[in-house]
Amino acid sequence: MKLVLATRNAHKLEEINAIFDFQGLEVLSAFDFPDIPDVVEDADTFEGNAVKKAVEIARATGCWSLADDSGLEVDALDGAPGVYSARYAGEPCSYEKNNEKLLRELAGKKDRSARFRTVIALSDPEGNAKTVEGFCPGKIIEELRGTNGFGYDPLFIPDGYTETFAELEACIKNKISHRAKALQAAHAAWADLLRSI
Repeated sequence: MKLVLATRNAHKLEEINAIFDFQGLEVLSAFDFPDIPDVVEDADTFEGNAVKKAVEIARATGCWSLADDSGLEVDALDGAPGVYSARYAGEPCSYEKNNEKLLRELAGKKDRSARFRTVIALSDPEGNAKTVEGFCPGKIIEELRGTNGFGYDPLFIPDGYTETFAELEACIKNKISHRAKALQAAHAAWADLLRSI
């Protein structure tokens, strides 16, 4: 009855726990297994990274594991930063530097359409994995707005809204975000399975 969320990102853990109904499961995270190494996210797709994380954590812990890989895809930048969203401006990773680079890259560009994308993978301890995904379309604005959220949230306005993810209340973001849609898809696809592990 244990499920390990394959992340040490406290913001992601908070969002996942707020959105997903883990009724009947003991939910742990990579924080609960300090001896397991961080998974190197070196795949060239969100799906590849999500599967790699879920499989490695499931094998290392002997528990079922849920992992995600998420990022921002900007049309005018041919889908960048994409799988490199977290380290777009290089190491060490910094939300501030990533946002600064994104604004520099988009300077003077009229097309500011973008989407956040999440792929979620579920793996059993033997390494058998399956995936679902979710999208949230929107646009990138020209200056940071808001203090909620994390990452590119202060620059992203989802379609149908006038506020950035960083200005929206968490309860609203957690209904419309890419991660929310992926978790909803995961719940629809795997709820019965998760109840039986």
